[in-house]
Amino acid sequence: MAKYEPKTKVTTVTPKDFIAAMEDGTRKTDAEMLLKWMSKVTGLKPKMWGPSIIGFGRYAYTYESGHSGEMCLTGFSPRKANMVVYVLPGYTSAEMTDRLARLGKHKTGQSCLYFGSLDKIDMGVLAEIVTDGVAHMRKKYQVWDA
Repeated sequence: MAKYEPKTKVTTVTPKDFIAAMEDGTRKTDAEMLLKWMSKVTGLKPKMWGPSIIGFGRYAYTYESGHSGEMCLTGFSPRKANMVVYVLPGYTSAEMTDRLARLGKHKTGQSCLYFGSLDKIDMGVLAEIVTDGVAHMRKKYQVWDA
């Protein structure tokens, strides 16, 4: 049986080059802003994870099945339909529910936060969400900053 090779791993493309290659418009402008903002909020250097995720930090995980790997602590992806911010602990706690109520127009997935543009989001609340997500991951997993 072949060894599992993850699709989402660090690449040699720089986040700045990835964003520079995007079509001009709101999504590109928001991506440029989020790149600087998340670098400041997390204190971590950005790396490309796969073809479209700009990730910050790195953690190692092992599932009960024995499958293990690495992924970014947090990050974002400027998709055509929505901007996606990855907060890996998810959005189920009561404290998170309160924050999401104050965030602005958004949708959530298990660890994904979707929104149309940054002008509809409270960046102070987003900072709380990202900061707490990174802190949670640092407590739970083996973490690297790059």
